[in-house]
Amino acid sequence: MHFNGYLILGMGLIAALPDIDKDDKSVFVMHEKSEKLIPFHKHTKGQLSYVEGGIAYITINNRTYVVPARHFFWIPQGMEHILEIGYTATVLRSLYFYAHDDISDPFYSRLGIYPASELLIQMIKYSEIWDEKHVTAKDENFEFLVALKKILPKIHQQPLPIILPATHNKQMMKIVSYLEWNIGEKLTLASVSSRFGLSERSLSRLFKADMDISFLQYLKTLRIIKAIELLLNTDKPVNEIADDVGYSSISAFSDTFHEFTQSRPTDLRKSNKATQNMAG
Repeated sequence: MHFNGYLILGMGLIAALPDIDKDDKSVFVMHEKSEKLIPFHKHTKGQLSYVEGGIAYITINNRTYVVPARHFFWIPQGMEHILEIGYTATVLRSLYFYAHDDISDPFYSRLGIYPASELLIQMIKYSEIWDEKHVTAKDENFEFLVALKKILPKIHQQPLPIILPATHNKQMMKIVSYLEWNIGEKLTLASVSSRFGLSERSLSRLFKADMDISFLQYLKTLRIIKAIELLLNTDKPVNEIADDVGYSSISAFSDTFHEFTQSRPTDLRKSNKATQNMAG
């Protein structure tokens, strides 16, 4: 599922995909800036990627995970995924790590999105000295990358719940599309079920059976994802964004936003702007 209509198929990372797994004991480093869609692929290495400015989307098993600016994601080795970078100013800083020690912590075997600590951000930025290279134990400062991998489970505990399931059910696709196009309206289980000629119970069951999520949780997640996009891609005031995604109360919007992202809307925007200014 894509939330922005304009995509350019990028060649940088796509061209590098066959190289990533060439040395199973190395760390392959790739820093790049562009807007692109990288189709279904997987690696024999674990992938750590930091999103600097803008937003990224990972799709795995019909679920789209949303990664805002100043967050990172970890994709375990062998997990097939689609990666979409959804904003022209996004820099994606990626390190593909050897997997021989992944059993040392459950962190490495699960997909997760986390807010990046200042320490991790600086360490990932430093790794740009190895851009587009395989770094092995023979290289100077390899221990730096070993340390970077080892601190991940120590400083990042709970993954964020910014996950939107997709559907292939034709009726549900119409309902989901209606929610997206009318996200600023007062949407309730009663009003949406009535519009599609269903009972409230039937609509609830459809969401649970087809996407394993409740109607209200889906709607709440969709609203926060749209809010993240507006915060990062526009200069609209926060109160307008809250209204655009269906919140009449700023405090309710801010609390729900924090529940999903562990940050306040204004903080996410400020930190994103600061990152872009430093990059500029």
